[in-house]
Amino acid sequence: MRATPAAGGIILLDKPPGLSSHAATQRVKRLFGASRAGHVGSLDPLATGMLPICLGEATKVAGQIVEGAKHYAFTIALGARTETGDIEGRVVERAAVPELTQVGVEAVLAGFLGRGSQIPPMYSALKVGGQPLYRLARQGRDVPRAPRPIEIHALQGRLVAADRLECVLRCAKGLYVRVLAEDVARALGTCGHVTALRRLQVEPFDSTGMRTLESWAALLASGSALPILPPDAALGLLPAVRLGAQDADRILLGQAVRQPLPSAPVVRLYGPDAEFLGLGSVTDVGLVRPKRLFVSAGRAAADRSAPIPDDA
Repeated sequence: MRATPAAGGIILLDKPPGLSSHAATQRVKRLFGASRAGHVGSLDPLATGMLPICLGEATKVAGQIVEGAKHYAFTIALGARTETGDIEGRVVERAAVPELTQVGVEAVLAGFLGRGSQIPPMYSALKVGGQPLYRLARQGRDVPRAPRPIEIHALQGRLVAADRLECVLRCAKGLYVRVLAEDVARALGTCGHVTALRRLQVEPFDSTGMRTLESWAALLASGSALPILPPDAALGLLPAVRLGAQDADRILLGQAVRQPLPSAPVVRLYGPDAEFLGLGSVTDVGLVRPKRLFVSAGRAAADRSAPIPDDA
């Protein structure tokens, strides 16, 4: 077993079916011997595909990754709706499937583009009164859920059978594909549920660095260099502020510094030798304040300011 770097890092897991996001994260945490681990954006047990997992100090940038767009491929079976919205639930409604055409399907899907709202499903990890909704659903309870804003950037579908659609989707955070599939089926004049779901990408990451649990384990066992992404790999859309040694030390001590500021509320902070220090917040009076700093960077600052031993 090899420990993760002091500053932590991000791995892109190709999550297998049948495993919850939490269970997958715990396996990765044990595999890498990480002190902390957290996944970015949950995937249903049915789903496969990209699950970014932040290890160690990199958990501090997870909130920025959540903001990235998601890409999915999924299949909708028409004519039956299930209690969970996918193949894992029992059928609760059946309806005839009208005669569909590819042109008609594309016209319906185009109507879903842009901003809208969506009511989260009962079978989800959202909590009401401290209880996950899926636990309440298993008790036969249906509680009110407030609509959530969603945004669909792209949605294409291919009619592969009279009662089956294969779709690809690019959307903002917060969207439930199972609910979208039900809404699409309803707009087509029937009902439906998801039979397959794969997350292809979580921006800004592409699929080239995504590996299965078995592949990550094999890399660790081989002693090969690990393609762990550095924490700031997720932050390319944030402006970078590069600090000299004195300002870097001030930031790491929790103090604000004055810098030529970009027009952004949050920035990446770098010290001497391009060392990533963490995130900073920009004030309206021309200052940068520490927002989330990395412990490893703080240790480096302490080392720089420590007296040199007599026997050095």
